[in-house]
Amino acid sequence: MKENLLIVQRFPTQHSSLYLMLQKNASETPYCKPGSLTDPAIRGKIVLCLQDDVVSNIDKGQAVKDAGGVGMIIINQPSYGATKSADAHVLPAMDVSAADGTKILAYMNSTSNPVATITFQGTIIGDKNAPMVAAFSSRGPSRASPGILKPDIIGPGVNILAAWHTSVDDNRNTKSRFNIISGTSMSCPHLSGVAALLKSTHPDWSPAAIKSAIMTTADTLNLANSSILDERLLSADIYAIGAGHVNPSRANDPGLVYDTPFEDYVSYFCGLNYTNPQVGKLLKRKVNCSDVESIPEAQLNYPSFSIFGLGSTPQTYTRTVTNVGDAKSSYKVSIASPKGVVVKVKPSKLNFSMLNQKLTYQVTFSKTTNSSKPVVVEGFLQWNSNRHSVRSPIAVVFALAT
Repeated sequence: MKENLLIVQRFPTQHSSLYLMLQKNASETPYCKPGSLTDPAIRGKIVLCLQDDVVSNIDKGQAVKDAGGVGMIIINQPSYGATKSADAHVLPAMDVSAADGTKILAYMNSTSNPVATITFQGTIIGDKNAPMVAAFSSRGPSRASPGILKPDIIGPGVNILAAWHTSVDDNRNTKSRFNIISGTSMSCPHLSGVAALLKSTHPDWSPAAIKSAIMTTADTLNLANSSILDERLLSADIYAIGAGHVNPSRANDPGLVYDTPFEDYVSYFCGLNYTNPQVGKLLKRKVNCSDVESIPEAQLNYPSFSIFGLGSTPQTYTRTVTNVGDAKSSYKVSIASPKGVVVKVKPSKLNFSMLNQKLTYQVTFSKTTNSSKPVVVEGFLQWNSNRHSVRSPIAVVFALAT
């Protein structure tokens, strides 16, 4: 049995008998917790360990190494699906899905002397399924404000090799200053860096314009030109990817942006029925919502649409776009309506005669089906010119049929 692994350290090929941690102590042994591996039979073996959220994979490897093991195979939790971790291990190790782990266990049970080989064949580039949504990636909808689609965007955040502030192995004499980390702590600097680059090339853009540029130019297909998948290897839905995967090059030239004036957020927060002190804390100034014309959540000039509780009465919202592409340009709308919804846009064509010109359009959402439960459907509307495509995702949650 041979497997490939991308890892920081270059260990020699390991070929050894497999050792399965017997569940003598279900809370300790199979998870390879430090101090739990006392069986002398571990020495010289590749040990199978179960992943959990208590002990890190690296610490599991250290426990195996301390017990005399020469390698480790970590079987992920079923909920992690195809999401795997490439850690800076202390011994040859690999990460497999729960499904693959089941096959390994079946093999071990089929023979009295199971063996394994871990080989290292370098970096493999061009996975057709890239990018994928990780199991730990945050999902929508927003409970605090369902009228705003969340997430906004996804970005690189799994197994990111990047500069590290200290030696990974706490060796002060080493020059190694890199580590592999996954999570928001990696996707956040990617998106922050993209925003910084956009600000450097467009110093007059507001944060809202930068956010819009990133969202409306995002990728929704993977390298195989198919829908982006989630950890279950199923098409990721709108509450997993939002507008899509960030594309920095396209974001630098979006054509149109949804620039949200600061004052619009006052109307938005007041529309959420926050108290005056609460809104004041958010905006760092005194606010009296009784003096403000509040707006529905979905009316905020946002680059996406989240229509919550669509019933028999159509819902209409306005959006204003700013021309940051070609001075003289014309955009036509194309619509992929969510199932059971009719989406109408007026006007269907926007003609610009100068840069930074603003034009407003209306979108009406009408329900065409009866639903006995709050079904979520998705689609998008896109403004297309000769050179630009400006895409806004649409999520619709139906109201319960009465």
